[in-house]
Amino acid sequence: MNDFTETPANASGETEQIRARVAWYYYVGGLTQQEIADKLRITRLRVNKIVVQARSEGLVSVDIKMPLTHCVVLEEKLKERFGLVDCSVVPSVPDLEDLHRVLGRATAAMLDPLLVDGQGFGIGWGQTLSAARRHLTPRRLPNAWVAALMGGLTRGSGTNTFEVSTEFARMLGAECYYVAAPIYCPSSESRTTLLTHYGLAETMERGRKTAVALIACGDLSNYSLLAKTQIVTENLPTLKAAGAVGDILGVFLDEDGKPVDHPLNQRVMAMQPSDLKLIPSSVLASGGMHKVPIIRAVLRAGYVNRLVTDEEVAEAILKD
Repeated sequence: MNDFTETPANASGETEQIRARVAWYYYVGGLTQQEIADKLRITRLRVNKIVVQARSEGLVSVDIKMPLTHCVVLEEKLKERFGLVDCSVVPSVPDLEDLHRVLGRATAAMLDPLLVDGQGFGIGWGQTLSAARRHLTPRRLPNAWVAALMGGLTRGSGTNTFEVSTEFARMLGAECYYVAAPIYCPSSESRTTLLTHYGLAETMERGRKTAVALIACGDLSNYSLLAKTQIVTENLPTLKAAGAVGDILGVFLDEDGKPVDHPLNQRVMAMQPSDLKLIPSSVLASGGMHKVPIIRAVLRAGYVNRLVTDEEVAEAILKD
């Protein structure tokens, strides 16, 4: 095999051939990063960058054939405790970005067999859901459709409802329906008025009629994208006073999973948590120890029948 000499073109960005060879040598060939750098005559730093990007962009997948016994035990205990149809527990990792990625991969594996033509797919928002679509098997489902289950933010983030639902629809070759409104309306009266709009009413109805729903949950800390928005930040003291531990689809819940008595819950443009119970396959994909109270609350209330989370969270919930 010929060696590669670094050229001016490569100085501004690696060619696809070099990237592919680095990935192959590292993940398949078993070479060290220094051995690859010597072989391709590029720096070890550049090799490391390509290796990291290949994983983060979903260009490389690693299939572990050996079962993670402790995770399997936790899955079975969670299914028994909360009456779940399916559960996937992944090893915990310290970096939140990495955690979103591994949870996203496990979520995609759970979703793949559930997504079939002729049915609807409801989607929430969040970093784990955004990561999941990168690992989803692309397909063409011309008679299927994707429906956003909640309104969105007025600024793009890559994890916003509009962006996540669009990406899932693109991966499935399906039509997409949006709740074209902010997450929280100015008042409960304005929410009622908006819901008389035919397009919004249709999307909300499609959300309730989906065969599969995928949601995440958020806590009340700075880790939560929703908690950092101005409208929620201003209401955090009263939300906590009302007993809120976090949210699903923008609806704030107490430790038992009941919507708290708070004006934001009367102004939210989203599917109500209770409607999730009517969906045949409802998946909660969330992890991180900061989310233990809200994940536990969702499970206690029985809003979902499938769960994807990490090992530390599973252990904490089962100790309750």
